[in-house]
This record gives sequence, structure tokens and C-alpha cells, in this order.
Amino acid sequence: MLCAGAARAETVTIAALGDSLTQGYGLPQPDGFVPQLQRWLDAREADAALVNAGVSGDTTAGGLSRVDWTLAPEVDAMIVALGGNDFLRGIDPAVSRENLRGILEAAEAADVDVLLIGLRASNNYGPDYKAEFDAIYPELAAEFDTLLVPSFFDGLTGEDGMEAARGRYMQPDGIHPNAEGVARIVEEIGPSVLDLITRVRGGV
Repeated sequence: MLCAGAARAETVTIAALGDSLTQGYGLPQPDGFVPQLQRWLDAREADAALVNAGVSGDTTAGGLSRVDWTLAPEVDAMIVALGGNDFLRGIDPAVSRENLRGILEAAEAADVDVLLIGLRASNNYGPDYKAEFDAIYPELAAEFDTLLVPSFFDGLTGEDGMEAARGRYMQPDGIHPNAEGVARIVEEIGPSVLDLITRVRGGV
């Protein structure tokens, strides 16, 4: 979709709606995901301004409850990165899917382009749960024609997988990335954010 007003604006304002991964849990403010992504975009003269709408501990239900005020009039696009806390709590994937659907419907109603960032579940709750959870993001992205990053952590895994990445790129809790991990995540996600900006400005 094309935001006509944003297409004329010089600076694209992007709200990053998420949980502790977006908020920057456990890190000095400059090392968090949003500040590092802002610097990455600035270095490429993307002329975009990020708004950190990450709330530590938030679920998809929490994101849905605050999406309307996140979609302020000045917001041209939105990054949606939610679901990790749903998985950690064992919430029914069908519930998470409907909450994310509500968020995407709100963005669609506001004519705001979206980059959906997914997650891949572990096998903690069995293969059926994992399959149902993992399918949420690509299926919703196809349904709403949003841009998609399959997993927030794709930039960390490389050839050695997530377990090998934990020791180097994660904080001691094994859940949140350290500053170096965030930098790798930003390198992976950054090009999709540039694609989001292009969409807002009327590109493909």
C-alpha cells in the first residue's frame, strides 16, 4: 500500500512495535535495537526516524491493546516484532495469530505499511505447537501483503545454529542479544527496513 502523505514527506517515521527485543532490554540505551538500527539507516542516508514502541514483557495481546496510539498521525510505517513472550508462556498460537491479525488490520486501516518480524519456536511444547506457531508470520505476511523477516534472530544463527550463537551474541539469560548480537541482527534486518521505506515512498 502507498501512504500518499508520506510519499511527499522527506523523512519517513517508523514505529517499532515490539517487546523487550525491540525495547533494548539489558543494554545501555545506545546499544539497543532501535538506536542501532537508526544509526544503520543514517549511515545509508535513508532519511527515516524510528520511534521505539517496544515494551519489555509485552505479548501480542499487549501490542494489540496499544497499536492504535502507536499509529499516531505522524507514523508512516510500522515494524511489528511480537510473539516471543507468547511462546515463552505457551499461549495458544491461534490466539497469537488473531492478535497479530488485529495489529495488521489496524495498520491497514491507517494506510500504514508494515514490516513483520517473526520468530521460530523451539520444540518445548512439541512439534505441533512449533509448526502452528512458525506458520503465523509467513501466512499473515502473505494475507496482508506485508514485508517479512522470518525470524528476529536470523542474523545470529549463521552456519552454526542458534545454540552456538548464544555464548557469543546473547546476554547471560540466553534470551536477549548483547550489543554485538544486536549489531548482527540489524545488519540482517536493515535491508528489509530500507524496502519498507521504499514502499512508503511509492516504490514496490
